[in-house]
Amino acid sequence: MRIIQQNEVYQLSFLPRFFPVNCYLVEEDKELTLIDAALPYSAKAILRAADRIGKPITRIVLTHGHQDHVGALDELKLSLPNALVYISERDSRLLQGDRSLDPKELNTPIRGGVPKNIKTRADHLLYDGDRIGSLQAIAAPGHTPGSMAFLDTRSHALIAGDAFQTRGGVAVSGDTRLAFPFPAMATWSKHAALESAKRLLNYKPALLAAGHGRMLQQPIDIMEQAIDRAEHTLSK
Repeated sequence: MRIIQQNEVYQLSFLPRFFPVNCYLVEEDKELTLIDAALPYSAKAILRAADRIGKPITRIVLTHGHQDHVGALDELKLSLPNALVYISERDSRLLQGDRSLDPKELNTPIRGGVPKNIKTRADHLLYDGDRIGSLQAIAAPGHTPGSMAFLDTRSHALIAGDAFQTRGGVAVSGDTRLAFPFPAMATWSKHAALESAKRLLNYKPALLAAGHGRMLQQPIDIMEQAIDRAEHTLSK
């Protein structure tokens, strides 16, 4: 595991050289918020990272319900029984393995690795605009119907989940890239993902922290380029 710190945000990257899967610790005055739960074997390394920082993890916040973002959730919850778990109301169903669609949603399959054996359930269901400590929840549907991003209101760091990737070329979720993490293969709605990317850009983030790839400082220009490419691809 590799750890990189930018202000209050710590990126924990598993398999960073070849197949990076990231989760994040966000430091508050007296506690830590964990964003995403990475891979099934990641729990011990996440807990060690928190010990190094010297503050307890009191919240586990999930950007969406795919397996590589919730894999260590059950083991973490066993070690942190008092930590509160947060996920969007919509993706709470994915956490239970439910791929069903709502009547008004685009009638295309929910793609990607949806967990089948996660026992932990959310303590809090999130909606657009909710606050979790210093973080503002931003609805960012597309990769999954209930994907969310989180903006640190102190530094304007954006933890974007899979709304963007920075590995294999910076890209909007749903834009086909022939390299890991293959975002289009796991995206439910390319059009919704593009609209969400535009919305996230409007927050003018100072840091882009994605689910796969390195953190980018001052990312606005490169986010705009990724959006332009996705728009061009979808217009064909």
